[in-house]
Amino acid sequence: MTAKSALQAARNALGWSQEKLARAINARAAAHGLPERSVPSRKTDISRWENGHVMPEPPMRAVLREIYGRTDDDLGFPSGDFAGSSGGELAERLIIARRVDDQTIDLFRQEVISVRHADRRFGSAARLERLRGQITEVEGLLRHTILRRDRAPLASVLVEASTLAGWNSLDIGALDQAWTHYERAKYAAMESGSTALLAHATAEQAYVLVDAGNAEDALLLFAEARSIGEHAPDLLRAWLAAAEGEGHAIAGHRDEALRSFDEADAHLPNEVVHPELPFVFLGGTHLDRWRGNALVHLGAPEAIEHLERVVDDARTTSFVRAGANVYVDLALAHSAAGDREAAKTYAQQARRIISQVGSVRMRRRLERLVLPGDSRLA
Repeated sequence: MTAKSALQAARNALGWSQEKLARAINARAAAHGLPERSVPSRKTDISRWENGHVMPEPPMRAVLREIYGRTDDDLGFPSGDFAGSSGGELAERLIIARRVDDQTIDLFRQEVISVRHADRRFGSAARLERLRGQITEVEGLLRHTILRRDRAPLASVLVEASTLAGWNSLDIGALDQAWTHYERAKYAAMESGSTALLAHATAEQAYVLVDAGNAEDALLLFAEARSIGEHAPDLLRAWLAAAEGEGHAIAGHRDEALRSFDEADAHLPNEVVHPELPFVFLGGTHLDRWRGNALVHLGAPEAIEHLERVVDDARTTSFVRAGANVYVDLALAHSAAGDREAAKTYAQQARRIISQVGSVRMRRRLERLVLPGDSRLA
């Protein structure tokens, strides 16, 4: 592949604009002895490289290899480039990886936390582009970090970024993509040595099977996740029990579902924030909302009363997707009870939020909303 087509293909694979690449180059330029230049100037350079008019100079090739996590051959650079011969490229990447310290790890982690907070408030689709770039960068550094003591914290960040990317992919209905993200997360969790991270990634991957219509295998994976996390902090054990409870509810196993949610309640600690588990949220009425969701899946008549008790919290929560889920659940529950007007009201509220966050997953649930006579509301 020529540099012209390879460079553009690499950028497109990340879903990046030329402006984002220009900023990424400027962020790394100083470490490679290159001057920082204006973004418009960098964009001009990028266009010339991608059009095949100019070949990047060797130091810039090193920056592009680092950003994309690819070799000279992958990017269409000359095989005789000094950085790619006699182990030069490998040596350079090893040097770059050695620069990773506690501060770097914290910066990577804060980037993931920032995306997670934005995702909870605004939805998934726009978050994936940022996550792909983070995953590529961290994964490239991890491949060239030598010692396990240094690899483990990098791997932990990779788990968090990959599970979040998996959930975002699941939310937009990209099941194959979600599965791949979770596979990476599980391998990285094993590298990190954290059973808590492995248990969380395993349980979230089970939701891919749920959405693919394979509840039986999903339940096996939920059970395995709980086994892996049997000695995890109580907050995660509560989350894992609730996740399995939802799986049982979707499969129609009422007794098992309610028992799992009772176990989740029993495990839930007074302090629902854990420094090692920033990806687990069970604050406020979240666990009650989750149980209400299970009751809807089970077709339980008490679902309406249960969800009406938490709907006010759903209206005020800044986690918009969680709020929308309550509206979807109430619409489905009222529909099942034959209350057409209440179902329509909650469906309209849900649709407004779904259109904002772009959740394919919630929209598909709402599309199943019907009343007697097959009069579709969503």
